[in-house]
Amino acid sequence: MPNPISRRSLLGAAGAAAALAPAGARAAGPETDKVGFAIVGLGKLSLGQLIPGLKVAKGAKLAAVVSGHPDKARRVAAENGLPADAVYGYDDYDRMAQDPRIQVVYIVLPNALHAEHTIKALKAGKHVLCEKPMATTIADAEAMIAAAKATNRHLMIAYRCHYEPLNLDVMRRLRAKSLGRVRQINTTMGRQADPSDPSDAWRLDAALSGAGALGDMGVYGISAARYLLNEEPVAVQAWAWTDPADPRFKETQDLINWQFRFPSGVIANGSTSFAYAPTMAFEAICEQGRLVADPAAFYGGNRLTVVKGGQAQPPVPAPPVDQFAREMDWMADVVRGKAPMVSPGEEGLQDMRLMQAILDSAAKDGATVRTDWGYRRAVDPAAVVDIA
Repeated sequence: MPNPISRRSLLGAAGAAAALAPAGARAAGPETDKVGFAIVGLGKLSLGQLIPGLKVAKGAKLAAVVSGHPDKARRVAAENGLPADAVYGYDDYDRMAQDPRIQVVYIVLPNALHAEHTIKALKAGKHVLCEKPMATTIADAEAMIAAAKATNRHLMIAYRCHYEPLNLDVMRRLRAKSLGRVRQINTTMGRQADPSDPSDAWRLDAALSGAGALGDMGVYGISAARYLLNEEPVAVQAWAWTDPADPRFKETQDLINWQFRFPSGVIANGSTSFAYAPTMAFEAICEQGRLVADPAAFYGGNRLTVVKGGQAQPPVPAPPVDQFAREMDWMADVVRGKAPMVSPGEEGLQDMRLMQAILDSAAKDGATVRTDWGYRRAVDPAAVVDIA
């Protein structure tokens, strides 16, 4: 593989600091030098992935917790060595503005609450890292971007696969045409939803999730097709089917399949469901072989198989890294001015618009919906994010 453009050279060309260590290789600095994060919402992802990720992050640290459950928030704060005044409620954002320990607010709430709490945090003078999907409506996503511009704060969407080594490896192989031109992309992202799990119950609630399986799992496939090709689709056709006898799907759709058409001629087939076996996989079919990532987007254990000449090479496991630490370290470097913004609010808005186009097409039984709105990715992850 040829050496990719480094983040260092990109920033140097832009006149930024020249001598930067790669994010993945930088030694952990003193706690006082780390960027402070406030975690908003203390659910499964925050407790199981984000707070542990901050413990191993090189340039980011936990500075505060925000929750609507005061007892839980105080317990989590105490377990992580935070003082009592680092515990916030959802109505405490005004106080956050006077807290210099917090530079970044990470929004980890049900999708319908993203816009409200993102805008509050931005108005409090904080940068925001927001979980995907960015919002439940295009209008909310646009309002979030407008608020970031008005307050001159950074808004990053938590597309962790932009920073995950296996995904970056595949992007670079495709950019280098290691197996010739890409002809087709297939993405399959889904799982069995469990309404007895509180974290799934709200995802099956249309008012809170906005798009059910499409917003929760399908967004990974939509995003993957785009970053694998470094292109934007110009049209989509989609179809949906939901078992009316399944009590989980009273408000949201289940199985959705779509086809994106890209300017290069590549077709990307996507699928998502809340009622099939857990899978987060993609395949890039090229002129001379295939790149099969299965799994491609799990929190760990991702694996790449290269198939060339009809022969599958031994699977290549992804390096054992904490994906959430990498993502939050990148945000910390963006705040410091040491890294370009790879997954800005505009990325989230593009996926919101594409999800709506999928739903519009499915509602018309596969009618073609044009999607060439002129959006182009500002920064290619493959060019600037270090694998190691």
